[in-house]
Amino acid sequence: MTVLCVLILGLFSGWAVGYKQGDNVTLYVNKVGPYHNPQETYHYYTLPVCRPDKVHHKSLSLGEVLDGDRMAESLYHIRFRENVEKKTLCKLTLSEKQVDELREAIEELYYFEFVLDDIPFWGFVGYIEESGFLPHSHKVGLWTHLDFNIEYNSDSVIFANVSVKDVKPFPLEEGAGAAVGGVGVGGGSLTVTHTYSVRWYESNLPSARRAERLREYSFFPKTLEIHWLSIINSLVLVVLLLGFVIIILMRVLKNDFARYNVEEEGGCDDLDQGDNGWKIIHTDVFRFPPFKSLLCAVLGVGAQFLTLATAIIVMALLGMFNIHRHGAINSAAIVLYALTSCVSGYVSCSFYTQINGQRWVWNIILTSALFSAPLFLTWSVVNSVHWWSGSTQALPATTVLLLLGAWVLVGFPLTVIGGIVGKNRAGSFQAPCRTRNIARQIPPQPWYKHTFVHMAIGGFLPFSMMLPSPCLTR
Repeated sequence: MTVLCVLILGLFSGWAVGYKQGDNVTLYVNKVGPYHNPQETYHYYTLPVCRPDKVHHKSLSLGEVLDGDRMAESLYHIRFRENVEKKTLCKLTLSEKQVDELREAIEELYYFEFVLDDIPFWGFVGYIEESGFLPHSHKVGLWTHLDFNIEYNSDSVIFANVSVKDVKPFPLEEGAGAAVGGVGVGGGSLTVTHTYSVRWYESNLPSARRAERLREYSFFPKTLEIHWLSIINSLVLVVLLLGFVIIILMRVLKNDFARYNVEEEGGCDDLDQGDNGWKIIHTDVFRFPPFKSLLCAVLGVGAQFLTLATAIIVMALLGMFNIHRHGAINSAAIVLYALTSCVSGYVSCSFYTQINGQRWVWNIILTSALFSAPLFLTWSVVNSVHWWSGSTQALPATTVLLLLGAWVLVGFPLTVIGGIVGKNRAGSFQAPCRTRNIARQIPPQPWYKHTFVHMAIGGFLPFSMMLPSPCLTR
């Protein structure tokens, strides 16, 4: 429970810190990655850049770790409301291999993320330019000077960004030689001098509303935003398909009712009526399935998912997630997952008792495993890939143990408690119609009437219209 309390407090932290003029404002370096794939991130210090002799990492919340953050202190010295003009950060001698690493990162449009007073801002590692076909020119340059523009109000930092306006990149193409910001060295190596400037600007926005300034800023491309038109198109298609199914069923039922009324007027007995149309299976509809535990576990997990998603949406609508706190939604999801475990236990055991289930303890274990096993297997594969590639998206061992502890110490006990309550409060199952003791034999069906074929076709249709049109892609 202590872990949950820490996570809950972390959701509402991240408010602006008060500074005095000349106070140190720590700038953290976070991660780098391809601009068009923000989910592929690596630690900033994996690149050959200026770094302290001993790297000091910032203590992160669980949500920040799940979000791929790996903040560490930088060599940038920033004082509150004190401007700095072209101060030397460090001088690096890059080997040929390190130059190739930087060139490859720049060609893949690597961006970096810095964090200042819980305000993230982004910039590009370098500059690339390609022009012409014959002759073809390919220029790659490294930004060796950064301008930090910081807005403040009274004693609080409001906003921060980085720019390279009016700065010439240091060329990294082969045979660059001496250039602005660095001097060529023999043996394929280069000496690069990194500098930076800091400029403070007064803002009228109060610190309580500084999140609005960050929401207005967008660094990543618009193509990464939600495609609302495609989603609305899919929803309309689902509604239309549902309407068609309802109309067809209503027509079939109307014709059947008309035929049954005619048969009743003609004096047909109940046996003949029961052997016509859909009424032939009315005594088998509410027969208990052979795998009761699996059905009840699925119902419990579905109820937990629904409760979890609804709670996160409501919290987001109420503005409970601080935009300056990285991974707040991730932390909320972990907390709510643990707390809503009682919902899955209650729903699954309640229904399991109603359908005359005998092994309710086994049902609780199956419910917990059904929720956790697919997530664990998927995470294992994804995390292994991230770990192999050295990405910050890979979870460290301590985080894995923390998540395991949240499930063992909180999630599973709440599932058991919910199951006990559901078992004791469950009533008897009241079916609308009686069920025969002997199940009716189902005749063999053609392949196109099998369940998997219906699932494939029914699942494919809603997404067949979601492919973006070229005219709608920006």
